[in-house]
Amino acid sequence: MFRPGRISKEKALQKLRHYCGYQERSHGEVKQRLYGYGLYKQEAEEIIASLIETGYLNEERFAIQFASGKFRMKGWGRQKILNGLKEKGISSYNIRKALESINPGEYAKSFTRLAEKKWFSLRGEKNIFVKKTKWRNYLLQKGFEPALMQSFSFPEKAGRNAD
Repeated sequence: MFRPGRISKEKALQKLRHYCGYQERSHGEVKQRLYGYGLYKQEAEEIIASLIETGYLNEERFAIQFASGKFRMKGWGRQKILNGLKEKGISSYNIRKALESINPGEYAKSFTRLAEKKWFSLRGEKNIFVKKTKWRNYLLQKGFEPALMQSFSFPEKAGRNAD
């Protein structure tokens, strides 16, 4: 978002309080916004420190919310969430906390639901090797671990009946 000219540090702080109060933000997102306002690095660091002190900015809280949202709303697996958090510049400690916040039971149910849905959507594919490859590639793209795929028992009979 380009703004002609610089805005004052106080005005930037006010705008960032609103920006962070609306939705959890990463430090990188806030820093980019501050640079977009024309502030210098020292001023940006001071504003970020102020936002952290007042509770508007919390990287751990952001990471947990990001992981939860991507898992529940988009059906992402742990690997894709991990890569998304790395892209946002989140620390490995906070990434670990975010991944631990995902309920293992819900994760397994989500994987099974997606795996079965994809498997049955490929019922027109007659070559079993091609079918398994497409199924596996889809789940890898969603960020699920290969170990989960290896332990999955394919519903062969149900798949044939659905044809």
